[in-house]
Amino acid sequence: MSLLMRMMQDSFFDDKQILVVDKAPKQQNDRTWCFWEKENGLFESIVHHQWQQLDFFSNDYSATLAIDPYRYKMIRGIDFYQYVLQKAANKSNVHFHYEEVLGVGNENNKAVLTLASGKITADYIFNSILFREPKITAGQYMLLQHFKGWVIETSTPVFDSSKATFMDFRVSQKEGTTFMYVMPVATNKALVEYTLFTEKLLPQEKYSEELVQYLSEYLGIDTFTIEHEEFGIIPMTNHVFPSVEGKVIYIGIAGGQAKGSSGYAFQFIQKRTASVVDALKNNRVPKADNSITAKKFRLYDSVLLNVLHYKKLNGDQIFAAIFQKNPPQRVLRFLDNETSVLDDLHIMNSVPTGIFLKAAFQEIFR
Repeated sequence: MSLLMRMMQDSFFDDKQILVVDKAPKQQNDRTWCFWEKENGLFESIVHHQWQQLDFFSNDYSATLAIDPYRYKMIRGIDFYQYVLQKAANKSNVHFHYEEVLGVGNENNKAVLTLASGKITADYIFNSILFREPKITAGQYMLLQHFKGWVIETSTPVFDSSKATFMDFRVSQKEGTTFMYVMPVATNKALVEYTLFTEKLLPQEKYSEELVQYLSEYLGIDTFTIEHEEFGIIPMTNHVFPSVEGKVIYIGIAGGQAKGSSGYAFQFIQKRTASVVDALKNNRVPKADNSITAKKFRLYDSVLLNVLHYKKLNGDQIFAAIFQKNPPQRVLRFLDNETSVLDDLHIMNSVPTGIFLKAAFQEIFR
């Protein structure tokens, strides 16, 4: 949808026939994206709520973080889908087909899409489907970021809608790196999300139990209604996903746009789709960013995954140290893969040198 939006906004694609294939129409509010940016973005008009103050809580360090000039933004899935589909309705060159995709490939210098009803060929296929779990080899790690979120409503005002809880690590860490998000959109309504970085999922009832306990113990909320529920799983891995296979271009999670050490994806998807459009306009094959800067951040992701995988240091302690010793703007730049070498040195100096230096050497020489 992000790639389609960028194509529809550029006159270069007005004479190109664009087919969007999906299993079913997007009609449900099945997810929420939260991200930060300084300027107005491509989807500014559908931002549901935004904050310029973020709370961070842990047993080692807690603070309210002023993130100006960044704004932390929320977009609801249903608003996103409807916005893009409404724009597409006015484009005679954009078509939709709803059917399960069986596979993608290449034949005779064309991209080929395989459906039960037959095959479709195109100059390019942009694939965001992860057809199978990535095969993790020696030196690679796979954690799962899994979460359950509730949009709850209370009968009385209990939230400060001017700030959001970015991470609250005061909950039990026995399963692994675990924290809560609280995103108030009104004084009586908020998205509350229980999130873990672990190798295995929990029983579904466990997520709900932890949400109820957190709402009662830390927010003093015992009575509420659940307006919306969502559950998600995002791979956190240093596995190298394919970028291009012939005329098949991989995007989204399938193209490695989820940051390996945090799971953040929305802004990386925006960067990737912008680069795809730029490449096509300049008659280049859209390829992955293999610059020195990109490799640097992939190394950083591998180092953190190494530390978490081998349980050398708890995740709550790592994030607490980073936020305590750095301005939040630097941390957000780091999570966006936009820091300078000087920024990186400050971040590195925030965490226990012995643990992270050893992990870094392991990853560099692996």
